[in-house]
Amino acid sequence: MSLACRLCDQPLFPDPLLCQHHMPAAAQELPTAATLSADGGVSLALHQCSACGVVQLTNPPVPYYRDVIRAAGLSAEMRAFRLQQFGAWVAGHDLAGKPVLEVGCGQGEYLALLREAGVDAWGLEHRAASVAHCQTQGLQVLQGFMEGPETRLAGPGVPGHFDGFAILNFLEHIPAAHRTLAGIAAHLSPGASGLVEVPNFDMILKAGLFAEFIPDHLHYFTQATLTGLLERSGFEVLECRPEWHDYVLSATVRKRQPLDLSRLNQRQHALADEFRRFLAGFAPGRVAIWGAGHQALALISLMGIAPHIRYVLDSAPFKQGRYTPATHLPIVPPERLAEGEVDAVIVLAASYSDEVLRTLRARHGSRFRTAALRGEHLICDPEPQP
Repeated sequence: MSLACRLCDQPLFPDPLLCQHHMPAAAQELPTAATLSADGGVSLALHQCSACGVVQLTNPPVPYYRDVIRAAGLSAEMRAFRLQQFGAWVAGHDLAGKPVLEVGCGQGEYLALLREAGVDAWGLEHRAASVAHCQTQGLQVLQGFMEGPETRLAGPGVPGHFDGFAILNFLEHIPAAHRTLAGIAAHLSPGASGLVEVPNFDMILKAGLFAEFIPDHLHYFTQATLTGLLERSGFEVLECRPEWHDYVLSATVRKRQPLDLSRLNQRQHALADEFRRFLAGFAPGRVAIWGAGHQALALISLMGIAPHIRYVLDSAPFKQGRYTPATHLPIVPPERLAEGEVDAVIVLAASYSDEVLRTLRARHGSRFRTAALRGEHLICDPEPQP
């Protein structure tokens, strides 16, 4: 039977990395004296995805995987660590007073600290008893689970979008963790920041901790595979490092935004002006282009200069006798310059431009005015570089 990765749907390597037998069936909801007769060990099969590399159990998730169940209370050391961590995150990402969502907030252990760190803290928790407990503590908590992008959070005062989020030692429990991350992203404002933490599989491997595998944890992330999942799920990973005595991988992320390419449009218009100024010094059809590479072909179209150009020169025989696509200028051999049809040559030969300019000067001296594209600008009569 072929097994597929839970996170990218690509094939798992067929042979398990590790098999463990007669293992506890769950780490929570331990058997009582009355249920001992129904309790039995299970086998764990650990596989790795052949595509994204995530190591994962092929066992079914535990029945309560949507619930966050933490040991009661926080140690003094953990409380101090979280307050310092949350405080630095809030200050570094301008989150003070802004809505922040903790996905899988349990009984509000960390949510209360987020509130103490100065954010408008909201929690999402599936377990009804935990939600009720949080609400008795005055915490803003919604009951539910982030299944995917289709999940919608609603209720009195719930923000339309959150400026930050945290999901702390919960992602590894969720079968479709990539969909949960996509659901989180759908509730974030542009550029929102997040904290994502999972057990550190790099440390587990390094320390040989063979007893760390439990049915509750379906995924085992290294720094590389956690970063890959987050990036595929719509986030830029700003930092990913071990924390809490190396037991945890802590990633700081930002919701990915489209690149701003307005500068490219500005450069296109500015360069078109430079071409127009150069061409204004010559009669239409008295200028040649040297270079039929992809950049030159694109520039002829984008600059709108084809009506001013007689032909395109190129030394490659397989291009000669053909025409430029879209603009339909003839492509001819450099020897055509000897026929005296043009007065200027614009060199668009990318990394070969200096060589072309030297060739022009060696063969024709100062017969032709020249210009060449140098970075962002069209430079007239440049001196060829050695």
